[in-house]
Amino acid sequence: ALALERNPDACVAIRESGFDVCSHGWRWIKHYGLSEEEEKEHIRRAIDSLERTIGTRPQGWYCRYSPSTNTRRLLVDSLTNNDGQFAAGVSTGDQWFSFLKDAFDMLYKEGRTQPKMMSVGLHLRLVGHPARAAALERFLDYVSTFPDVWITRRIDIAKHWMSVHPAPHN
Repeated sequence: ALALERNPDACVAIRESGFDVCSHGWRWIKHYGLSEEEEKEHIRRAIDSLERTIGTRPQGWYCRYSPSTNTRRLLVDSLTNNDGQFAAGVSTGDQWFSFLKDAFDMLYKEGRTQPKMMSVGLHLRLVGHPARAAALERFLDYVSTFPDVWITRRIDIAKHWMSVHPAPHN
């Protein structure tokens, strides 16, 4: 969140795009090393900051480093299908496309008997590289050929789930 405060042009682009914004926190720190009160304050700062800069609260949360034992209670997402893999060993667009395609194909196959969801985490500074963007474009073109696949934001999935499968009221 603090990095976005320092990059107003990115904030404008994100705000105008309608992107599904997920937060890594107020600063890139090790949440697992914070006390519960410190972490609560960092979460509050991140939410307030994103509301100011992006115009909306984050619709998801994923600690940059490991979460603390309190994070889930205070407020999470998988790095598997995330462009963060470019910082963790994946080096080409073809590798990332192949990984995403394989994950999608397996989930699609499993989805014949029950619904499946595939979340792909993206960062401007990572997927914004031309070769990486090309891999994402190929992946989106590929999944778009399937008539029964919904490409949307995580918040829209959450809203759909809550309307179709509301939590029971005790």
